[in-house]
Amino acid sequence: MPEADIRAFKLAITARYPGGHIANLFQTDGGALNADTLQLTRGSDGDVPFVMATERLMGYEQLVGRWTDAQHRAALRDGRHAYFIARRDSQTVGFAIVRDWASPERVAHIKRIAVCQPNCGHGRALLAGLVNVVFRDTEAHRIWLGVYPDNERARRAYEAVGFQIEGIARGSSFFGGTYRDELVMSLLRPEWSSRRPPGD
Repeated sequence: MPEADIRAFKLAITARYPGGHIANLFQTDGGALNADTLQLTRGSDGDVPFVMATERLMGYEQLVGRWTDAQHRAALRDGRHAYFIARRDSQTVGFAIVRDWASPERVAHIKRIAVCQPNCGHGRALLAGLVNVVFRDTEAHRIWLGVYPDNERARRAYEAVGFQIEGIARGSSFFGGTYRDELVMSLLRPEWSSRRPPGD
């Protein structure tokens, strides 16, 4: 990503999320983070710079898809996608994009999910919170996602939330100029319900 674009993203994010140096968005205080302490809010046009900057964090080049500004804004308006921004108190933690939100087929696809600071359990907390929102706010029966087979860290996080492996979708992702296989994983509403505490 050109340095000029990176600077532009940082300026945009700082304007959208004031309160300190841009690095504050990508730092944590070390406290416990789970689906109950995470705040998920619907994303808007103003969140696009943050989403794009997170997609382009170092280390995500072969793991996280990325769209242009125009693609994100079009998805926000098409009625098919739902964007979510994850926060803990005033700290922005990550984002998620759900495709086929509240679809008549009752199947939702987690198109993209990424956190500002990996390897801290934030992705698992974000995913757990997102699953709760999808099942509570829609009539979805099935949530599914695709993960690259060599992304073991993500696969373990998905399994910890309850997702089960269905199989390999061959050549289903065109990313970085090449077609890649995806490991398809899913979670059904009855499976999610069985994991919830009694009375929740």
